[in-house]
Amino acid sequence: MNITTRTGRRLAAAVVGCCAILLPGAALAAPSTPGAPPAPARPAAHAITPACETPGLVIWLDTNGDGAAGSVFYKLKFTNLSGHTCTLNGFPFINAVSLTGGLLGHRAAFTGGPPHQITLDLGQTATAELQIVNVLNFPAAQCKPVTAAGFRVFPPNQTRAKVVPFPFGACSAKKPVFMFVRPVTK
Repeated sequence: MNITTRTGRRLAAAVVGCCAILLPGAALAAPSTPGAPPAPARPAAHAITPACETPGLVIWLDTNGDGAAGSVFYKLKFTNLSGHTCTLNGFPFINAVSLTGGLLGHRAAFTGGPPHQITLDLGQTATAELQIVNVLNFPAAQCKPVTAAGFRVFPPNQTRAKVVPFPFGACSAKKPVFMFVRPVTK
């Protein structure tokens, strides 16, 4: 077998390249002193606290509202019973619902902000302020007033909702907007 100069150079370059790749890994895997125990592992980086998921939250309404200028302001509460610490960040999505669960009117519009991430330990509660406008302030033909059976609430950044029972005056038409919600706070 006759190896040409060009082929020999290519073979030598391939061997050197393989050694350059494999030797650093072997050096890191080998103990620093023969027979010595391996170096202790680095401590794990801090785990990221997961988002609060809907099944782990109890969502409820403090019905002691504060009335002002044709609206009532309520505190919508999110209590963490998930078994672990979790975070909330943003606005809940809130719709009025009928007794059969059908959506009524427009979802609550976002107001205030900007939102900030909050951390809830097990048993802690976050709050989002909910403003409900007295629907009798709107023209009946535009609003089509009805009595809602409660709210369908999606916690911030979640795709599953819970229903919070609470009868109140709602518009069955898509306009005007009669509910406003602020971001969750502690």
